[in-house]
Amino acid sequence: MTFRSMIVAIIGIALTGANGLGQSQNASSSDSGAKTTALPPPAKQVPEKIGLVAFEQGVFATNEGQRAVQEVQAKYKRKKDQLAALSEQIDSLKAQLNSASTTLSTEERAAQVKNIEVKERELNHESADAQNAYNADLQAAYGEVAKKFSATLKDYVSKNGYTLLLDVSGQQNDIMWANQSADVTEQVVEAYNASSGVPPPSLSPSAPSTARPRSNGDSFQIPQPDDGSANANPPVVGRRSPPKTPKTDKPNQ
Repeated sequence: MTFRSMIVAIIGIALTGANGLGQSQNASSSDSGAKTTALPPPAKQVPEKIGLVAFEQGVFATNEGQRAVQEVQAKYKRKKDQLAALSEQIDSLKAQLNSASTTLSTEERAAQVKNIEVKERELNHESADAQNAYNADLQAAYGEVAKKFSATLKDYVSKNGYTLLLDVSGQQNDIMWANQSADVTEQVVEAYNASSGVPPPSLSPSAPSTARPRSNGDSFQIPQPDDGSANANPPVVGRRSPPKTPKTDKPNQ
């Protein structure tokens, strides 16, 4: 083989190798392009907007909720007064017994003690019945307003772009801190009042403007303003050894 022939052969081998490398790179680029095209588009990012609502307090803060509480209270006012009078009578009998303890015979003292015990059992029984009836009526009134309040709440958060809503009605919840602007309770109450057309009820000392009835085992409750941190509901009358009654719960939303 001449020198010239060797040079031609080497150049041919080099060109063949270069063409093969180019084809391999083109194929690799084509495969990469195909894989990229096959990937799904990225999910649309939804901005987070979290809201808080004190649902139970909101229900009873509406004009209709306040009116419902006042109606239940008015229904049980006579019974409240009867129980208060009976409680005062028992206290008076006990005071008389203590003041005359040295002048009474054994039989007289036993008779007065028995009379007091009978009246205390009567007070306990009637108070328990009144408590249960009051709670049942209050629960029914709450349920009627809560269903409509829930609809107003869902409409409000939907229109205002909220992606998550947390209920902070209970005294125990997982919210340690939140900016006050996240609480939508007042805005929803205002929206509910505007749509219901119910005017603000006339207020009395026993019917405050914001109320959340809670049963804590005392005689039937007078709802008081709830600041979200304490149960401030005093009993109508003091009752001896009161049985526990269930807490007022909100219906399923």
